[in-house]
Amino acid sequence: MQCSTSFFTPLPTITPLHNHNPNHIHNYQHFRTIKSFNLRYNIDDVLLHTESTSSTPPKIPKLITSTSNPFVKHCVKLRQSSSYRRSHAFLLLVGSTLIRELHEFHVSKRDHETAIECLILLEHAEVPEGLGEIPVDRVYVSSLVMRKLAGVQSTESIEAIALMRSPSSFVELNDNQSKIDCTRWFGCSSTHRILVLDGIQDPGNLGTLLRSALAFKWNGVFLLPGCCDPFNEKAIRASRGAPFQLPIVSGNWDHLEAFKNEFQATVMAGHPDSSNDFKPVYKLSQGLANSLTNTPLCLVLGSEGSGLSEMAREFCELLSIPMAGNFESLNVAVAGGIFMFMLQSDVPDEITH
Repeated sequence: MQCSTSFFTPLPTITPLHNHNPNHIHNYQHFRTIKSFNLRYNIDDVLLHTESTSSTPPKIPKLITSTSNPFVKHCVKLRQSSSYRRSHAFLLLVGSTLIRELHEFHVSKRDHETAIECLILLEHAEVPEGLGEIPVDRVYVSSLVMRKLAGVQSTESIEAIALMRSPSSFVELNDNQSKIDCTRWFGCSSTHRILVLDGIQDPGNLGTLLRSALAFKWNGVFLLPGCCDPFNEKAIRASRGAPFQLPIVSGNWDHLEAFKNEFQATVMAGHPDSSNDFKPVYKLSQGLANSLTNTPLCLVLGSEGSGLSEMAREFCELLSIPMAGNFESLNVAVAGGIFMFMLQSDVPDEITH
C-alpha cells in the first residue's frame, strides 16, 4: 500500500494542543527515521472540518457515525498499513484490556507523558473500567464505525480503541549508524539479554516471542531485515501489548556486530539440529545456561520457513533444544520461549532450588 504524504486529506493544518516537553522524549529519539509530529491532534479541528465547512460552524459533539469520515479512514489506514504507521508515527491499539494495561504500565513507571492521544469509544456506552482516568480526548462512534476501525464483524468484545503515538522505545537505525554509541540503543542501563529476530514474518509468532521476552525479563529485542512490523494488529494481539513495554531496535547485521563488540556479547542462534557439518551445535542444558548467567547474550531466532539465514549460521554459535520425541523441530515461538526461559539472567529461586 502506498503511503500518503499528507496527514488528513483534505483537512486544514492541525492545531497543536501543546508542545511536548523534550525531557520526556526518549534520549535516543534522534535515531528514529520515522517522522514524528511532536504534537497532539486537536480532535475538535478534525470534527469541525468533517461536520461543517462553514466559517462559523455550530457547536459540534465529538461523535462520528459515518465510515466515510476522514478521521475514520485515517485510523483504518493506521491499522492496516505498516508504511502509513511509520510515516505518521501513530498507530491504533484495539481493546480496553490492552489500553488499560498500557496505562497501568505508564503509571507504574511514573511516566506522566502518556502515549495515548485519544480514546475512541462506543456512543451510548459507559466508559470501560480503568479508562475513565486517562486524561485524553474522547471521540464517540457508532457501532458501525467501531467495527470498521477494529476490523471485526461484531463490537461485542470491542469497547474501546486508542489512537496513540509510536513509542519512543522503538528505534530504527539507518545503514550508516553502525558505529554510533550502542549503549543507548535500548534506552536502558542493562543490555544483558537481547532477543534477535532474523526474518520472522508471521505476526503471531513475532508477537508471541515479544510477549515471552517481556515475561522472562529480557532487556530488549533487535529486529533484523525481513521481520514483520511489531505494531501489526495481529502482532500486538499476540504480544498482549509487549511492544509498548519493551525496547525494540530495528537494524542490520552491521549494527548487531557493533553491539556485540561493544558489550563483548556472546551471540547464539537457535538451530533445529543437534549435529551440523557447518559448525558444532551446542545442546541447551541447565549447565550451559548457568555458565552464561553473567555473560551478555544475544539469542538469534530464524524465520519459520527457511530457518536461520546463512549470515546467522556464520555469525553465531549454534544451539539446539534436545528432544526425546520424534520431531525435527519446534515452532519458532515455542522454541524461543524455551530458549528465553532457560537462558534468562534473573532465574527465579523456585527454579534453581
